[in-house]
Amino acid sequence: MLSTLEAAAPVSDAKGTVTVSEAQLQQFEQDGYVCVRGLFTDTEIAELRDTFMTTNQAGPVPGLSELRRIKVGGTDGEYDPADPLAFYPRMMHPHRHADKPVGPLSMRYMTHPKLAPLLAALFKEEPLAVQSMFYFKPPGARGQDLHQDNFYLKVKPGTCVAAWVAVDDVDEENGGMMCVPNTQSYPIQCPEISDPKLYFTTEHVEPPAGTKPEYVRMKAGDVLFFNGNVIHGSTPNVSTTRFRRSFICHYVPRSTAEMSHWYTAYTFDGQEIDVRVNQDGGPCGTPREASAPH
Repeated sequence: MLSTLEAAAPVSDAKGTVTVSEAQLQQFEQDGYVCVRGLFTDTEIAELRDTFMTTNQAGPVPGLSELRRIKVGGTDGEYDPADPLAFYPRMMHPHRHADKPVGPLSMRYMTHPKLAPLLAALFKEEPLAVQSMFYFKPPGARGQDLHQDNFYLKVKPGTCVAAWVAVDDVDEENGGMMCVPNTQSYPIQCPEISDPKLYFTTEHVEPPAGTKPEYVRMKAGDVLFFNGNVIHGSTPNVSTTRFRRSFICHYVPRSTAEMSHWYTAYTFDGQEIDVRVNQDGGPCGTPREASAPH
């Protein structure tokens, strides 16, 4: 089902700063997510796409790509050739890799001036950037089952907000995004185990009774913002030719008192901020130790 969300193109104030419209803010408060259409230009999206594709042109990059190996005789074996994500695993915290082209690029887009006023309006206070990720999701790749981001980020008090940048057009065929409306106040759940044939991560959160996930169809350059308690996920990419690439960042409010040790907070001018960490949490979506058969 297509989401009831009907987002508009970004709006600007008298100074030309991109802002959230009253309707968009109401949508976010009502459903827990809102899509801002055309926030990034074709040129900006091409820069993201081409830089990450070039970095991964020879396959996963040690220390940057999330490497998953099959076990052979109790030791690490080769990548499972049946899994499209073996060549195109997601890249975690690319902004931390200043020695690679994706490093400065990711830091620049994670703290992009177009995002700051939008996030400030959603948080109602200054946002801090804490994570960047790039998902390639090539044809045939599994999805990421329904989950809640603050299960991993452990933000206290309150929650995080994601900015999910579509690098390709996104729909049901190539494994589009789904959100469960009005779950922004739903408590963080203890996940069940997901189906390994359909999903590359292990967690599954069942939507509360009377709710169901809705697809959010997007064009490259659109940005989906969603609350860290919102149940969301994606389906497998069943297309034969289409990638579903995305650049995803997470943010917390300046008032955050504590978060998972997996994350580091930055202001939008690049200053690192000291936030107390706990030893809980981890990467956003726990990968399986071994590639499952398709």
